[in-house]
Amino acid sequence: MSIAKKFEAGAPFPQFEWRSVTGDTIAPASAEGWRLLVIYRGKHCPLCKQYLTTLNGMQSDFTDAGITVWALSSDPLERAQSEISENGWSLPVLTDLREQEMRELGLYVSSPRSSDETDRNFAEPATFVINPQGNVQIVDVSNAPFSRPDLKGLLDGIRFVKAKDYPVRGIVD
Repeated sequence: MSIAKKFEAGAPFPQFEWRSVTGDTIAPASAEGWRLLVIYRGKHCPLCKQYLTTLNGMQSDFTDAGITVWALSSDPLERAQSEISENGWSLPVLTDLREQEMRELGLYVSSPRSSDETDRNFAEPATFVINPQGNVQIVDVSNAPFSRPDLKGLLDGIRFVKAKDYPVRGIVD
């Protein structure tokens, strides 16, 4: 059994690119301003659906705070498009997170319990808040779908970090 490596807070976010459901190519590390990348397990996860529905409802709050938001899973484009259509989300969703990228981000990787879930390994939930310098200001990585940051608390925290020029925490070796 391999253990996920820890992604270091304050490190530059990797120069990964993913396709959005609208067909655009998105590189969160190259975007400007504050960014929030939410990793979710995929369409098969009912807890992800609840979490992303909440995030979708808060999208304007994040935008008003100057934060660009994306959700990302290993689901292929067609599966993610189907999920957005079924749930009526306007949330920008990115697709095709590859297993090597999961490992580079320090994510926990799970295999499907059955073919009813998905046909590939997938990442467990995580959030990355990327600051205007392209560094990860806040990182939260879980090994199970039941543990995720409260979105209102996270939004309030990012507002605090921005207002107080609060430093990256947890970087003492």
